[in-house]
Amino acid sequence: MILFSHPLSTAFTREAALALAEAGLLEEVLTCLNWTPGGAADRFLPTGLAKELGRRSYPATVRGCVRTRPWREAGRLLAGRFARLGWLTRHETGVCSVDAVFHDLDRVAARRVENLVGRGRDLRGVYAYEDGALATFQAAKQRGLKTIYDLPIGYWRAGQRIFAEEAERVPEWAATLTGRGDSAEKLARKDAEIAAADAVIVASSFTRQTLTEAPGLRAPIFVVPYGAPLVGAGDERRERRTRRAGEPLRVMFAGLLGQRKGLSYLLEAVAGLGKHVELTLLGRPTTHECPALNAAMRTYRWVSSLPHAGVLEEMARQDVLVFPSLFEGFGLVLLEAMSQGVTVITTAHTAGPDLLEEGVDGFIVPVRSAGAIAEKLELLVREPERCAAMGEAARRKAAACAWRAYRKGVAAAVGRVLEG
Repeated sequence: MILFSHPLSTAFTREAALALAEAGLLEEVLTCLNWTPGGAADRFLPTGLAKELGRRSYPATVRGCVRTRPWREAGRLLAGRFARLGWLTRHETGVCSVDAVFHDLDRVAARRVENLVGRGRDLRGVYAYEDGALATFQAAKQRGLKTIYDLPIGYWRAGQRIFAEEAERVPEWAATLTGRGDSAEKLARKDAEIAAADAVIVASSFTRQTLTEAPGLRAPIFVVPYGAPLVGAGDERRERRTRRAGEPLRVMFAGLLGQRKGLSYLLEAVAGLGKHVELTLLGRPTTHECPALNAAMRTYRWVSSLPHAGVLEEMARQDVLVFPSLFEGFGLVLLEAMSQGVTVITTAHTAGPDLLEEGVDGFIVPVRSAGAIAEKLELLVREPERCAAMGEAARRKAAACAWRAYRKGVAAAVGRVLEG
């Protein structure tokens, strides 16, 4: 049986926990919040907070195995709503910072390992994520348990190299590269975590490639791609808009607004296309200290946040999603857009090469190339029929990338680890 831990409830953590449950391998899930959406408490909360908490919910089939540790994460959410509480979430040092939340749950998981083993439970391994695995793995190793490490983004050494190059290349966007602020202690902890892993699970070939820079890594690496959202009856009835010749191409970016996502290169490409393109930016800014980013949010249509259903609805109104990321783990927005019949343009530093057939359901462009992005957009501006056909091909591809395949892959990888 496996002890699973992650502070947040995200699409991929919910599916990974469900994979273990379906395989009969789940002992417990440790997380911070496990909200029951639609409950009585929702009526007394502000709408925005109720929606945020509604995202923190594990599936009903897993919920009975969930144990929570809410206080630091609740403090982090509260501090995010009141600027004067920002000191609580100060990077690495704040008592409710993301790092504090991960480390606190990691310590709880380590104690839980001791408790479960001491009670004679058939605990055979632990499953934890980057920044929240070290204490858990150390406790597991002391008791002869297997350690499974899930790395949802590229390895930090590759990221730091890319960020340093980018800060020198485009200094006006350097403030948005927040990963450059990680301390030596935090980075050393990442190395220690992966060194203690008996297996590493990643979601893309790019993430696996970055692990060539991990010193001393001996564990097997399993590539298990994420899944696309299910298309409901309403989505099937929704007609895709047909763009006629001469109408502007509707282009969308979705994700954190910053240079890790290659945003400046998209903006440069769009600026050169003028009235032929309408751009929507969906996502929160990584910082308000970047004048170039602030100007972009004023110039183009900007939507800060939407619930997941709203994101899909917004995507369905677009012709193209451009996701020119420099450093990614997968990029779930790719499959989300494809599921809505949207053509995608992305880079090889995402799951794009694992998902797309070049020129059929999307395009792969070089990183840091505004010219290549502009070239593909110009093609789709000129050929609306081709854009529509690629979007339909993307929809079919996404339909074949179900979350059940991800769950099957996770369960198979964990099973192999447990078998030795």
